[in-house]
Amino acid sequence: MSGISIKNLSHTYARDETRVDALHCIDLSIEPGQFVALLGASGCGKTTLLDTLSGLTEIQSGTAELAGQSPAAGRRDVARMFARDALLPWRTASANVELALARREPNAKERKKVALSLLKAVGLEDFADTYPSQLSQGMRQRVALARTFSLKSRFVLLDEPFGALDALTKVTLQNLLTDLWSETAGATVVLVTHDIAESVALADRVIVMSARPGRIISDIKVQLPRPRDIRQLRNSPEFHDLVGQIWTKLEG
Repeated sequence: MSGISIKNLSHTYARDETRVDALHCIDLSIEPGQFVALLGASGCGKTTLLDTLSGLTEIQSGTAELAGQSPAAGRRDVARMFARDALLPWRTASANVELALARREPNAKERKKVALSLLKAVGLEDFADTYPSQLSQGMRQRVALARTFSLKSRFVLLDEPFGALDALTKVTLQNLLTDLWSETAGATVVLVTHDIAESVALADRVIVMSARPGRIISDIKVQLPRPRDIRQLRNSPEFHDLVGQIWTKLEG
């Protein structure tokens, strides 16, 4: 009951007197502490599924539960990171990380301490007092990662957090993500991505979704050992075999 359970979940959008079927009969069970990637082409319903788990999209048909409870916006055991960093421009990097802690940690000094510790973990300790406009996109995503994991939530939902980054920056942040996840004492992570290599490098399972309406067409276990260094994985035959298998599933 402490993981994620989705049963027969479907969702349809109404657009200009037409119906767009986004999800169709999704059944998915995620064990506590697993890192799961939702993989598929753009428009296949991945973000709709994540929005449903976040409580941002109302359930129309079927059920979804996190730790035995229905999704709800603002749940304190759920952290969400969007494709863009969504930093507040009038707050410094440190203040943006602290903002996530405002409802949970009343002590301002303790909030500052946690924020600085996380900024150090993502390599931005020297930019704590810097505003978002003075940071590169990769640095802003690091701040957003620090903010997301500052909550130490039971569930972490990530919507293509590295999609807009160059290849080298992406690998750096993927390693940071795995480091932060390993320090969160078993958080259950759901990552939306359209990057096959990223899904294999990061996840324990890759859930492959069909084109719209999104259906699950394959559930692939990634048995690469942890901890993982994303750069070193490029030299692993097992890694490339899994990437090839998933390409075949998507093409089919």
